[in-house]
Amino acid sequence: MSSFPGSPRLVKGGLVLVDPESVEVRATIALQYNPETVSRTLQVQAVGEAGERSDALRLKGPPVETFKLDAEIDAIDQLGAGDPVAGEHGIQPQLAALETIVYPSSSSLQANDALARAGTLEVAPPQAPLTLFVWSRSRIVPVRITDFSITEEAFDPALNPIRAKVSLGLRVLSVSDLGFDHRGGGLFIAYQQQKEHLAGLAAGASLGTLGIGGIG
Repeated sequence: MSSFPGSPRLVKGGLVLVDPESVEVRATIALQYNPETVSRTLQVQAVGEAGERSDALRLKGPPVETFKLDAEIDAIDQLGAGDPVAGEHGIQPQLAALETIVYPSSSSLQANDALARAGTLEVAPPQAPLTLFVWSRSRIVPVRITDFSITEEAFDPALNPIRAKVSLGLRVLSVSDLGFDHRGGGLFIAYQQQKEHLAGLAAGASLGTLGIGGIG
């Protein structure tokens, strides 16, 4: 049965993995169910208490922003529809899509091992795709996964998980981390500019609202 034509389309949050050089999309991972809450923390990057008096109001850079969210993954609908992948593997493919974000690819590990065995003095760690956290069109921001836990809550007869809760901790990567020339740095600047635009739309209060007539 089709939905009411006037009803808004549900937008889902998720992660997008892109090539850090070309910004070509490698994978898109949509959250099956949008979390009810998303926690954000901003750690101010001030010059510091020990700085000169002239530095008291200076900021070294953008704050360190972190996101925390819990996402639920459930195979009940797929199993009810007779999905063969869910029938054989449960939700393991969805979990693996998230887990492999924090793994170097097996091919890069093998290639680096071969270089080390050949006597290469310095083997560079493999570079991961740039991960973007997408939470509406106004929040597209480069992140690094810092915390990742999975609680598997139900299993099929073959012990494949069919329901789980995934907890994610994400640290925003700013221009302080990536630089201005990096593709991710450009995405961060666009993210900050969107904040500045939205701040300009907020209605300001009068001094009288605070119970004062002026400053000074």
